[in-house]
This record gives sequence, structure tokens and C-alpha cells, in this order.
Amino acid sequence: MDSKEESVVKHDHVELVDRGDTPKGSDLPFWKQKQLRKLYGMLMFLFLGSTTLGYDGSLLNGLQTMDNWQNFFGHPTGSRLGIFGAIPGFGGLFALLFAPYIADGLGRKRGTAIGCIFVVLGSLLQSFPRNGSSSQRDAMYLCGRFIMGFGSNISNGTCPLLITEIAHPRHRGKITTIYNTLWYVGSIVAAWVCFGTLQHQTGNTQWVLPTAFQCLMPGVQLLAVWFVPESPRWLISKDRTEEAREILVKYHGNGDSDDEFVRWEFTEIANTLRLERELSGNGWAEMIRTKGNRKRCALIIATAIFSQCSGNGLVSYYLATILKTIGITDSITQSYINGGLTIWCWLVSLGASFLVDRAGRRLLFLFAGVGMLITFSIWTACSAVYANTESLASGTAVVAMIFPFYGMAGAAWPGLTVSYTIEILPYNIRAKGLTLCFCFTALSGVFNQWVNPLGLDSLHWKFYFVYITVLVLECLIIFFFFPETKGPTLEEIAVIFDGDNSAAGIAQATAHEKMIEYPRTDRDV
Repeated sequence: MDSKEESVVKHDHVELVDRGDTPKGSDLPFWKQKQLRKLYGMLMFLFLGSTTLGYDGSLLNGLQTMDNWQNFFGHPTGSRLGIFGAIPGFGGLFALLFAPYIADGLGRKRGTAIGCIFVVLGSLLQSFPRNGSSSQRDAMYLCGRFIMGFGSNISNGTCPLLITEIAHPRHRGKITTIYNTLWYVGSIVAAWVCFGTLQHQTGNTQWVLPTAFQCLMPGVQLLAVWFVPESPRWLISKDRTEEAREILVKYHGNGDSDDEFVRWEFTEIANTLRLERELSGNGWAEMIRTKGNRKRCALIIATAIFSQCSGNGLVSYYLATILKTIGITDSITQSYINGGLTIWCWLVSLGASFLVDRAGRRLLFLFAGVGMLITFSIWTACSAVYANTESLASGTAVVAMIFPFYGMAGAAWPGLTVSYTIEILPYNIRAKGLTLCFCFTALSGVFNQWVNPLGLDSLHWKFYFVYITVLVLECLIIFFFFPETKGPTLEEIAVIFDGDNSAAGIAQATAHEKMIEYPRTDRDV
């Protein structure tokens, strides 16, 4: 390649390619590129995987405000309420035994479809209440929630991988981060569906309808996923390189097989995957074999735990219980607060997702951690004042602080938990690394949903000091250990962890010097 066409520049501690004479059209916004616009339109159906999770996350909150649900299940509290909230996490943990093998073996598309089937099945089981004993009612309900959690984690173990691996590198950060923020869309839908049935339905129909509605989003996704292209990286890993090249040409090169950027991108991906096969393995032992991979695992585990155990789990599943501690017991008022909170959180997290390539991942993590620490401390102080004085002003202040607290959390954790995990992983262990993230997310969620109601019942507002301690540790770990990943491609990010002598570093240097031969052509030799 001519030095004018391709030179190497330093950026964010890794070497990036300055492609010089960028092909015409590559600088156009995506909405002016027909095929890229079409691709991102199809990816919207993959976002439903996150939306489905959000619906379940808020559904139990909404159901707890319904007297008919409370009467049907005998007003569950403490550990019994905790298991209702935690059982999808157990299903999710069980799914993690299979998720990476489905993603790497059957592909990202088939994995998403399999997960959707289980989510629909689990939702239907929850929607047919039994009139038997309390234990029989609980058994069927818990079975449905377990299966739903199982399917959700299979689907979410493949959806973000496909999104990240098919998106154009210029848009990868934003699109992958947006994926997990759409958890809140599901939460919003659940909150307002519950509010609507609370207002207009009676009897068991009041809670059965929003439970059955959970089938809609995975059902749509199950039909639509077959129209989405498969991951080019997965295709190359299965030696289906011509199919991968055609996808990259169509969507990243606007159908131009001679597009210079696509040629460079295909070369870098193919070389990296080839060298990963030659220089490293793809089993679980690879996760801890090298210093770089051990650091990745530590960051993934920390990210997963912080995303669940920063106090946000209190509001996610037990908002009704929190509001009762400050004297807000009316179901309609609780529903208004729940619905308004989810809309606020989504708007903040969606806005933050468009800043990931400007502000960077690390700054957003720090902003969220410090902001949550400050607002949660004020929340705790106001709760203490209300507990001692029952002051209306202090109770109102608690509600007021819940909104900025969750807004701060929305600046990082909803979107970056998944996107940061996927970004820092090389292809050969990407599915397993995402599984590790979901494993610790599920473990943290189970712990949260089991312990939170017990802590709130026993300690009331004093339980909040546990999360203040966690938030202090969180801020320190982010500041000292989390590297920035904005800028590089997926293959180039690996150099931050593994150095220039890694598969990614060698492949990157090769891509700078020579384009590999495309299958069945000789024009690039």
C-alpha cells in the first residue's frame, strides 16, 4: 500500500490506521447509506432481547402494586418474595452452561431464536394460574419464571455479540451501548401495562394480562431474527469467508466490492481470527492463560457486580417496599412513580450512549460511580430523618433523590455493562467472556433479590449503608484499573491488553502492509 493511502498513528495507547484517501461515501452519516440504514433497521429487532429483560425486571414491581396478585399469592414477603424475584436469575445461571457453545457452535442468529422460544414458553407458564394449594400456585409460577430466565440469558448471550460484530466500526460503540439501555423500554412498557390493567381490569385478569404480554417481544424477535445477517466474524471462524466478505461488502461498503475500507476491514478480521487459532485456544482455560485475559476477567466480574450491587437493585425490584418505608402506600401513586422513573432512566441512559465515543467509557463509569455515591448518601440521610420524625419533607426528598440516583446509574451501567465486556474480549473467548459477565450479573442479581427484602425488613433505612460502602469501593476500582477503549476497532482493542506481539497486534501490522486474498478472486494478490 502507498504511504499516502495508509499510515499508522498513535491514539489511546494503541496503533490505529489512518486510511488516507477514504473511499467516497464512507464519511456519510448512516442514514444516507442505503444498505447501512437497512442493516441498522434490522438490528432494531435484536434490541428486543434487552427489552424483554427489562419487561420482566419491572413486571414484578408492577404486580406487587396489585391487590389481586397479592391476594392470589398470599401477600408474599421476605424470603418468599425474594425467591419470586431471584428465580429468573437461577434460570439464567443454568443457561450459562450452554450459552457460549450455542453462540460459537450454532451461530449468533440461531442462539437468539432458541432463547426466544424458551422466553415465550416461560411467559405462558406464568400466565395460567392454578387454583390449587399455595405450593402448587408457587410451583407453576416459579417454573415459568425459571424457564424465562433460562431463555433470556441464551438470547442475551448472542444478541449483543451479533450487534457488535455486524455493526460498522464507526458506530459500534453507540449501537452496542444502546442495546442494553433498551432494557428500560421494556421496563416502561411493563410499568404502564400494569398501570393500565390496575385501572381497568379486575380479578386475576388484572395481573395475568401483563404477564402474558411478555410473550409479544420475544415472539416478534423470533420471526425477525432470520432476516438479520449473520456475524461475519462467526462466518470466517467457520471458514465461510466468502459469505462474510459479501456481508461486509453489502453493508459496510454499500455494495462496492472494491471498497478500500471493506478490504482493509476484512483483512484485519480474517488475519486476527487465523492467528488466534494458531497462537491461542478457545476453551475456558484460555480465560486465565495470559495476563491480558486475567485482567479482562477481573474487569468483567467487577463490571457485572457493580451493575447490580450499587443500590440500583433496591429500586429495580422493590420500589413498592422502599416507598412504604417513607409512607407512600397508595398503589396508584406507587405506579405513577414507577412509570415516571423508568422513562427518566431510559432518557438518561440513551443520551449517555451517544457520548461513549466522545467522553469515553472510563469517564462515564466514573461519573456514574461518584454521582451514585453522592445521591445515595443524601437518600440515606433523608430516610434516616423520616424514620425518626416522619417528616413529609424528608419523605418527599427520598423520592426526589431516587430520580437523580437512578439517572447517575443510567449514565453508565445499563449500556456499558454489556458493550464494555464485549469490546475488551478477543473473538476466540468473546462468547465465553460474555457468559462470565452474565454469570456474575445473575449471581449478583440473585444475591440482591434474596438479601434486599430481608435487609429492608430487618434494618430498614440502615441497610443502605451496605451500598454506600460498595459505591466507595466501586469508584476506587474504576479509577485505578479500568482502561479506556474508545477509538480502536474490536481487533485493535486487544492490543491494549495483550501488546503488539499478540495475535491482534501481529494481524494489525499485517493488515497495514498487505490485503489478504479474497476467496475465489485474484484481483487483490
